[in-house]
Amino acid sequence: MTRTWMITGATGGFGRLMTQQLLERGDTVIAAVRRPEALGDLLAEHGEQRLQVVRLDLTDPESVRAATDQAFAANDRVDVVVGNAGHGTFGAAEELTDAQIARVIGVNLIGAIALIRAALPHLRAQGGGRFLQVASEGGQITYPNFSAYHASKWGIEGFVDSVAKEVAPFGIEFTLLEPGPSHTGFADALDLAPASEVYAHTPSGDTRRAVENGELAWVDPERVAQEFIAVADVSPAPARLALGSGPYRQIRTALTARLAELEAHREVTVSVDA
Repeated sequence: MTRTWMITGATGGFGRLMTQQLLERGDTVIAAVRRPEALGDLLAEHGEQRLQVVRLDLTDPESVRAATDQAFAANDRVDVVVGNAGHGTFGAAEELTDAQIARVIGVNLIGAIALIRAALPHLRAQGGGRFLQVASEGGQITYPNFSAYHASKWGIEGFVDSVAKEVAPFGIEFTLLEPGPSHTGFADALDLAPASEVYAHTPSGDTRRAVENGELAWVDPERVAQEFIAVADVSPAPARLALGSGPYRQIRTALTARLAELEAHREVTVSVDA
């Protein structure tokens, strides 16, 4: 059965890979992007009926609403909406500028929220659908130098968790996608803050050197895109899907430690009940 998908950030990374794979299998993709011209090759190959391109800027809520309204108006049904577009900022908290923090929060959190809010009335009116929100392993764990990025990803995970409970009665299901870093240009596209010497010999400095040297636990982007697509067929929709052995280990370790700390302070925790 063919489906209609709306994907933000379809000009690169996982969004581009998903778009290619979906078009190749016969689905229809509405690519919501800032630079429609970047999809010229795919348009030439698949045509405007199969690949519908709308202009969307996640930093502009009016643009998000207009693009989403246009996508749903042009199709009888949009089966899956994928919030994929994102931005990466790198640097210790005091190294980052106000503008860098505002941009990553504006795109990854405020923009993602705007897309979800714009899509919900349409999904509800058509009787349901799927929303796949690309988060990151960084929505469950943290590394030095990614504080602003983590703030955006932990934030969207909390938002989606809550919204999923609100709209479940309408047949709308959400899945948070949590891949590890991949060779899709993520590291090259990071908005880097200048290094401060005071952090050179700290965990922050170690993380900076690891990123510069490519010492990350990489995932296969083609396989990740395949799993993004496949999870739309899983019922009921999983609340979260981690992708990569690195994310599995790191998230499991973090959750285990969190539970252990909760239990360690149980006596104090329950003692304040009224």
